[in-house]
Amino acid sequence: MLICLWYFNFLNGQIISTDSLPSYQKIYNKAIILIDSGKFDKALPLLKNVIKEKKDFGQAYSKMAYIKIQQKNYKDAEKDLLKAEKLQPYNFEIFKLKGINFFLNGKFNASKEALDSAFEISKTEKIDDWELLYYRALLMFKGKSYKSAQETLESVTDLNPSCAEAYYLKGEIRFVKKEYNYALKELNEAINKLPVTKPDYNFYKLRAKTKFEIQDYKGAVNDWNVYFDGIPNEEDALISRAAAKINCKEFTGAIVDLDEAIKLNSKNPISYCYRGVAKSENKAFKEALDDYNTAIKLKFDYAAAFFNRAATKMAIKDKIGACDDLNKADGLGNLQAARIIDKYCK
Repeated sequence: MLICLWYFNFLNGQIISTDSLPSYQKIYNKAIILIDSGKFDKALPLLKNVIKEKKDFGQAYSKMAYIKIQQKNYKDAEKDLLKAEKLQPYNFEIFKLKGINFFLNGKFNASKEALDSAFEISKTEKIDDWELLYYRALLMFKGKSYKSAQETLESVTDLNPSCAEAYYLKGEIRFVKKEYNYALKELNEAINKLPVTKPDYNFYKLRAKTKFEIQDYKGAVNDWNVYFDGIPNEEDALISRAAAKINCKEFTGAIVDLDEAIKLNSKNPISYCYRGVAKSENKAFKEALDDYNTAIKLKFDYAAAFFNRAATKMAIKDKIGACDDLNKADGLGNLQAARIIDKYCK
């Protein structure tokens, strides 16, 4: 998840001559410029020098924590924030950073406590901070408080209309709620706001899933293609793209994807079942039956595999075998099997 933290270099609103600044402040100011440029490895040693010169300079600890969060060094960031908090108790920025650090480290209860404290300070000090609200929305989403998360995200996008992550989260909430058309709208907005040079491929992944749900299979394939540009050879994604290709009647392409998925994991029955469908549609009935057989060996109660194997057996005029599979599929809860049994197996 992208961390969008804005820092401003100011000294209580006063203009101070550079010559009159103490040396630790000059070093600190250089570090801030490097942080703003994303040069964290160069900024960190400067901040350490600041602390050597002035041990009670709390801002240096919080900026060090920010860098370490960016570097995913959450444990050391937590230590720096504890030091910063001792020097600057009840500080908005420190509580916000604590909340973000805990969230990214999977400590959601601690994250909520810190973000709630930051939120209370923001109300007292009249601070409008979209990022604080964004992480609160993430926590609400984690806790399945979808309505509250959506309301909070509206405030986020009001304060920062260019925050692609907020629109993505809106789309994710809509997807979970099965409001797929609304999800697609939010995800389109999110992708439009992504920097061209830094695409987030997970945005395309969720949009591909959303398009599949609204039966835009060709659009789903296109989004999976973009996803694979950045994240190749992912088993679940290969299976999902294959499913979309099957619905587009691109059976040979689906088989290629499923061959790759099976190379990655030869124990997943879903890959064999889908490949069986694609091979059957390509009239490779014997190979299709082999794949269904393998799927059922891997998952003995796989209703979809029995149902699809029945369809292939029907295609090769094995009515007895097909009806046997349909009865098994029906017994395992396949909703379509009973209808076909009534039509062909009575």
